[in-house]
Amino acid sequence: MNSPSAATLEHVTGTKTSSMRNLLGYRVESIDEDEMSGGGGGGGVAKAPYDVFINHRGVDTKHNVARLLYDRLEHISGGRVRSFLDNKSMRPGDRLEESINEGIGQCRVGVAIFSKHYFDSDFCLHELASLVEARKVIIPIFYGIKPSDLLLPEAVVESNAHAPRDVERFRLALREVKYTVGITYDPATGDLADLVNKAANAVMERIHETEMHMPRRQMMIASRL
Repeated sequence: MNSPSAATLEHVTGTKTSSMRNLLGYRVESIDEDEMSGGGGGGGVAKAPYDVFINHRGVDTKHNVARLLYDRLEHISGGRVRSFLDNKSMRPGDRLEESINEGIGQCRVGVAIFSKHYFDSDFCLHELASLVEARKVIIPIFYGIKPSDLLLPEAVVESNAHAPRDVERFRLALREVKYTVGITYDPATGDLADLVNKAANAVMERIHETEMHMPRRQMMIASRL
């Protein structure tokens, strides 16, 4: 598989959408307020955009903290908060890269769950770099590791699968998140329910903050969804 191209963020003036082409090379459209309200002359009903993107390593966290956080956010928001979790948000036939890019482009908050095998996944690193480059609010969860462990493995640095530019982008993303306040959890001694509640509350608080800064008309539209 060829190494993905670098991400760029474009602001399109005078159009209904802003577009982002992230490092995986696919164009992502961010839905504006008219599309959210069903405007624009389309015949179908537009789906509400994603609010949260859950970046995680499936082998470590898909069946515990990632899935529980997804369910908790849906429960405490009464279904109003829409989270992207790959195995819950994609259907057979969906294109993997396009679906991931859509979730990243639309979300207001990213949750990055760092775990033992996180750095083995190209997708985890690509998603994290995209979230950082798109200037999303990121809430780190350190699941069984410490912030000081956020170092790009030499195996990734020396791999021919990644261009030097991509390697540098991964390093910058990890450095950015390393110095972001997060939630630390030890699977051997911690309370998983407490972790999920803390993470869900932190996400809801950040979403509320973004709504407080949302233009009034857009907030009224979002409240009707």
